Amino acid sequence: MIVVVVDLDGTLLRTDATISTRTKAALAMTRAQGARVVIATGRPPRFTRVLAAEAGLTGVAVCANGAVVLDLGTGDVEVLAALTMPLAAAAAKVVAETMPGVAFAVETGEWAVTGPGWLRRASRETARQEARSLDDLWARDGSCVKLLAWTPAAVTDAVLDRLRRRLPELSVTYSGAAGMVEIAAAGVSKAAAVARLCERWGAVPADVVAFGDMPNDLPVLEWAGTSVAVANAHPLVLERAGRVTASNDDDGVAIVLEEMFAAEPDVVPSA
Repeated sequence: MIVVVVDLDGTLLRTDATISTRTKAALAMTRAQGARVVIATGRPPRFTRVLAAEAGLTGVAVCANGAVVLDLGTGDVEVLAALTMPLAAAAAKVVAETMPGVAFAVETGEWAVTGPGWLRRASRETARQEARSLDDLWARDGSCVKLLAWTPAAVTDAVLDRLRRRLPELSVTYSGAAGMVEIAAAGVSKAAAVARLCERWGAVPADVVAFGDMPNDLPVLEWAGTSVAVANAHPLVLERAGRVTASNDDDGVAIVLEEMFAAEPDVVPSA
């Protein structure tokens, strides 16, 4: 059994957050030939449900960079690792010392709760709440699946390295959103969640083909037997992936799937 693991933004989706007709057909062909297709995204379940439906995908999706597994058929959500609010608040204090002018939000999976100064709007923004103060943000009951930190400035590899050194007990990553750092509980990664699914299915890394474009994809790209970066990927991803395909806007994922599953590459035009 082949397991195809594919990131959404910047990889499967085009720059305008849509999916081409050719890519939809390639995914359908892949599934028809018995492969499992797993979405692995930094997006929370509420976004992933919509985007998976547009791509014609069912099965399971790894969401929030590996903190959550979503059953696309039943809608069931399994939180693999949550971040307590006290721990999120403590991490935010460290981030604020490293990224001046930073604003924070917490992602629950079904809601994004933003703190003061949060100006970023995600594509297809839904289910957003606003906390009046940081104290209100941290005072929420329960936990979150990730802490989001945003500034108008670019996130550099040096900033990420500093945060990882200062927050060694947490997972710190970057998925490509301008100015955004994402922080989750210890051990959270797309690779860990995909490995858990593969163990359940009796699949091993050699059975896995993974596609990605950003540093948050690196763990699963390095774990999978076959790793593919799209041409628009982050330099680290281009360097470490086993293969580079065309960009997300040029049907890079579809090109590889057509080669693997013996479809004619020009049968279905982009649309």
